[in-house]
Amino acid sequence: MTDLTADEARRIILRAQGLLGADGRRGGVHGMLRRLGAVQLDTISVLARSHELVAYARLGAVGRDTVERAYWHDPAHSFEYWCHAACILPIEHWPLYAFRRRAYREQRYRWHEVPAHVDQLLEQVRASGPVTTADVGGARATRNGEPGAGEWWDWSDSKIGLEWLLDIGELVCTRRVGWRRVYDLAERVVPADLLAEDLSDEECVVRLARIAGRALGVATRADLIDFLRLKGRFAAILDEALLSGASGLVPVTVSGWPAGARANGSASRAATVTTAGAAGGTPMVPLPEPAAARAAAARAAAGAWADPAALESEPRGRHRSTLVSPFDSLIWHRGRTERVFGFAYQLELYVPRHKRVHGYFTMPVLAGGRLIGRVDPARDGTTLVARQLSLEPGLTASRWADALRDALWSAAEWVGCDAVRVERADPGLAAHLEAGVR
Repeated sequence: MTDLTADEARRIILRAQGLLGADGRRGGVHGMLRRLGAVQLDTISVLARSHELVAYARLGAVGRDTVERAYWHDPAHSFEYWCHAACILPIEHWPLYAFRRRAYREQRYRWHEVPAHVDQLLEQVRASGPVTTADVGGARATRNGEPGAGEWWDWSDSKIGLEWLLDIGELVCTRRVGWRRVYDLAERVVPADLLAEDLSDEECVVRLARIAGRALGVATRADLIDFLRLKGRFAAILDEALLSGASGLVPVTVSGWPAGARANGSASRAATVTTAGAAGGTPMVPLPEPAAARAAAARAAAGAWADPAALESEPRGRHRSTLVSPFDSLIWHRGRTERVFGFAYQLELYVPRHKRVHGYFTMPVLAGGRLIGRVDPARDGTTLVARQLSLEPGLTASRWADALRDALWSAAEWVGCDAVRVERADPGLAAHLEAGVR
């Protein structure tokens, strides 16, 4: 088993995430999406939408139109579906989410009851071509006789139907118009060879575990579960794939990280290495005894799992200095963020204004391979406004102020601003920033 220091693990993670070294920029937006496995979508736009910020953090000042075209294009290079959350996913991953599409079809419910006319919606798309919610009466429910009067979460029956058809794989979204999803038949959009690939639940989860492990670099079981949002029998499949080696990830220990049962929960408690759902518990990877027992014991004792390719060479190259979206996969799991970077992070969007500590849309600042501070950004015309800016405790302004300034100016230029204004900063930090930020 490989033993890693916390610093070694952090550098492997940064390289895997495309934030250390030149490899993270290879292949542009398409290459980035395939390395990350998933890019989260969110409706909030402060400087830019999150899927744009994720690309900017890794690729620098790539044009925002270029980012949009790379994600949503004809023919499709990616599609939208549920991974950690609503995400953009590489189109070649379509077969891997069959387990989730089947699960949604079985329950026939997700947030809302499926309307009775859902089959008519499907036939409308089949006959008339791609639609948005605007083509079927709008996304919001009618209230008090007024169409679209409901709250944003109060969906119309047509919106519920389209979303359920997307959940079960009858429809797919591979492009947007004015931020509205365009729904089309999967059979018209997804390449035929991908549609024809019929994977079992076990095959889906095992292959996705490998993708998540590669994207994360080094991860605990909880990190992998969070990346893919697995639970119940699907989490059990992941556990067995980790213990058997079927996931392709190797066990590691990381100094300062929880080990064994504390890190891996049910994975470390598994008594045998079996395929979930297989009659009689058929071994996933048959190993001769006592080799199987020794391998299983070693894996159960592991605190974390790593992509073996990531362990083959020492991460080298230049660190990115950048603002990080709150919805970036680098910091999806808040416990992992604190474990890797010593950075306790909470997004305060829904915290009452008077109770916020760092601001409305606080973005961590990455520099030198560390999360060094936070900024609550806004825009005032062509000025990027840092409504609140701070360094992490223990870091000095004399050492890190320039990195903060560079990150702010770089982001400003990317979104077309020609000035930066800091409204509130720690006193010591403010003095160091005056030379370059007004």
